[in-house]
Parts: sequence; structure tokens; C-alpha cells
Amino acid sequence: MNRELIFLRAFAFTAVIGIVFLTASAFKKDGNQKFTEIDVERINIVEKDGTVKMIITNVDKFPTGEDKINGSPTNKTRKKRSGMLFFNEDGIECGGFIYDGQKNQNGHSSGLSLTYDQYDGDQVMQILTQDYKKGDKRVVSSGLYFNDRPSKESQLKTGEIMAELNQIKDPEAAQKKYKEYEQQGLIGGAPRMMLGKTKDEHNGLFLFDSKGKPRARFCVDKNNEAKLDFLDDNGNVTSSFPEKKK
Repeated sequence: MNRELIFLRAFAFTAVIGIVFLTASAFKKDGNQKFTEIDVERINIVEKDGTVKMIITNVDKFPTGEDKINGSPTNKTRKKRSGMLFFNEDGIECGGFIYDGQKNQNGHSSGLSLTYDQYDGDQVMQILTQDYKKGDKRVVSSGLYFNDRPSKESQLKTGEIMAELNQIKDPEAAQKKYKEYEQQGLIGGAPRMMLGKTKDEHNGLFLFDSKGKPRARFCVDKNNEAKLDFLDDNGNVTSSFPEKKK
């Protein structure tokens, strides 16, 4: 009996030492681990102090809703998608890469977006592709976009403002409140330039004013005609080159 007890104690001690060694080896900080193939749902790239700098994720693990990254809440209204999110040295989200695509009852819908944000704000540059099919009609647009953003914009404040606006049931009252925040430079923004293909099959360069209204375009239309148009504040063509034939 004593011999068996001694054997069991020795075996247990040896097993514990082995487990500790294997665990320490698996989680050692120094050196690189090499994998031929790995399946993972989400990867968080972090600095030594724990600050998250990049997230690579599938749809289910995409941070949204009540999730917090670097102590800050994430966008509650954002749709979950596969892709990547980028964070700056202060731990603030500063851009991302997302994509999706699937068949639906009408045909299909897919898209891709690569964005870079203004500091503590929303996107000032974006590469965007949209592709959807409804019945026999397929619409594809893609382009490089540059946007203006409010000077006093912050992601946390924007979230608070949008939550407040969503609680206002009267559309006119909500629009009035939106304008007030917009005049304060807290929300808003406008597209200023797009280089690419529009939904109506115009390929070219498109310029917008500070209100986001189209003011000039140099493009080749779907009829393979090249033209340069200038537009007024209401979107009417004021002059063109070459001039339209009467």
C-alpha cells in the first residue's frame, strides 16, 4: 500500500511538472511560432501595453453594439461584416476594410469598402465597390472618394447625437436639431471628389461643392461620348465642352 501511494504521488508530481512545462512552452513570449495552416474566427493585433491596433474578424465576431475596444464603445448601428478594423496610437478607430456578397430573392447584392478616417471622426477617403442585381438588371459602381468632415467631430459625440436624434419622432423637429448640430461643426460632412464609375455608367472625375452638390464632371458616358460639364447649385448644366449640338 505504501509503495502504491508513493508511486501515485510521484506520478502526480511528474504529471503536474509536465503540464506546467508544456503550458509555458505554448505561451512563451519570445520567438516566432510557425504554422502551415490556421483556422481562426478573430485576431486582435495589440501593442505591448495591450492597445488594440488592428482586428481581423469574421462576421459573427465583428465588434458592434455593446462591444468596447480600447475602452471606447463601438458603432451600435453598424452592420456586422467580415474584414478588418484599424486603430491609431490613441486607441481610436481610424479606418477599416469590409466586404460582403450574397444571393437574395431579387438576384444578388455585394460590396467592398476600404476607408481611412479623419482623427476621431469618420471617413475622409474611401475605395468603394457596389454590385447588385434585381431581375435582369445588374448595377455596378466603383470609385475612389474624398470627403469633407466636420472640424469638431468626435466618434463618441457623434454616437450620442445620433442616439438623441433617433428619439425625436417628429421628422421636422429632428431635421431642425440635426441642422443645429451641423452648424456647430459636430456632425455632417460632404463628398468632394469621386474618381470612378457611377450607377448610370458614367466613367470619369466628379467634383462636388462644400454642400455635397455636383458642380463639375469630366467623363465618358455609356454612349462612349466624352464631355466636360459644369453645373449650377441646382444641378443644371450651365456649360459643356464640347457644346451640345442644336
